[in-house]
Amino acid sequence: MTDDLPAEAQALSGHASKPRLTILIGADTFWPEINGAASFVARLAAGLAERGHDVHVSAPSYSNRVLGPQDEVHEGQHMTVHRIYSWRWYPHPWLRVMLPWRLRRNSARILDLVRPDVVHFQSHLLIGRGMTYAGARRGIRLIGTNHFMPENLLAYTFILPRFLQAWAIGLAWKDADRIFRRAERVTTPTLKAAEYLEANTSVRGVLAISCGIDAHNYTANMAPRTDNLIVFLGRVVEEKQIDKLIRAFALLDPNLNARLEIVGGGDLESRLKLLAASLGLQTRVKFAGYVEEDYLRRALTRATVFSMPSVAELQSISTMEAMASGLPIVAANAMALPHLVHDGENGFLFEPGNITQLADRLTRILTMPHEQLLAFKRESLRIVASHDIQRTLDTFESLYRGEPVWEAPAAAPGASRHVDPVER
Repeated sequence: MTDDLPAEAQALSGHASKPRLTILIGADTFWPEINGAASFVARLAAGLAERGHDVHVSAPSYSNRVLGPQDEVHEGQHMTVHRIYSWRWYPHPWLRVMLPWRLRRNSARILDLVRPDVVHFQSHLLIGRGMTYAGARRGIRLIGTNHFMPENLLAYTFILPRFLQAWAIGLAWKDADRIFRRAERVTTPTLKAAEYLEANTSVRGVLAISCGIDAHNYTANMAPRTDNLIVFLGRVVEEKQIDKLIRAFALLDPNLNARLEIVGGGDLESRLKLLAASLGLQTRVKFAGYVEEDYLRRALTRATVFSMPSVAELQSISTMEAMASGLPIVAANAMALPHLVHDGENGFLFEPGNITQLADRLTRILTMPHEQLLAFKRESLRIVASHDIQRTLDTFESLYRGEPVWEAPAAAPGASRHVDPVER
């Protein structure tokens, strides 16, 4: 720890008068990949850099042409990114692999070069594994965050028979347990995700800390709607259940003149385009693919309702982005989505996979009187306000310094604990 934080950062942080930190974030997925974990790492690193900390990110190289430390700009902030030689694991949309002995050697080299005050690893799979092994040997504080659901990887293990999948999931959790037990504190984005991690590992006292969002970057349109646009934002992959959304859209009354826009790319895009065409929806369903941030925000502003049919969300940053855009949400009643979608208040929940129920919930939003729709919009804005990125940054700074954070009373011995940065 060296210099104090710069004066311009004082308005951003309750930690402004404290010494700045050297922080190393280990991430298995990072730019140019686009997914929730990669977005969180970029937002976290940029927020910490804006506060004056010396921020380093260890991440895979996606070209293997430029390796080692380099200055990169993400979310408008400079940071040092240490790219590590890796290979694409082709069944998976973003996962890259590294030779174990090479990973350990690279992790040790990066730690000795950076000499961080803290290592914050985002996954136990690869880079977090190497960083925790080398970091523990050097006595560096380790903070872990879990974005992992082993079930999500099963869709990409085509050779694994169904009867072996439960066994494979158990092995995956044992591996996660071994790595996360090296950390001083472990966090996940939501209370549901924390309970999920504790139920499958021996890790206890898991903290629920929102990934956070800068709501000021999004614009809510509170004017009376002029059309009925449904938007989905996210990776176009199996666990998002986008096929269910398209089939539900086909059930809507044609008199609603509704349109569906799917923003994001992935390995199912071609298959979903064929599905839309087979249902006669090719002129009413738009596949925007990967887009720039400005397009994404405009799409959310012009939408009438946001739908998230996924069954595997540990938080869902895209749903929070939609809420920050003042949108009512129709989402699956699965994993962490009920933490964001309060049924009948800022949207509706439907039972996962129930296409008829999803169509009904969308219809209720699309036919809602303007004043009732406004009430839903305002409630989305109110709920997402508690996920402000500055509160998230404050809480992680406390963990990085080894300071106590406010924790809600546990429901039972060893139960997960929720961190509310507002109440700390």
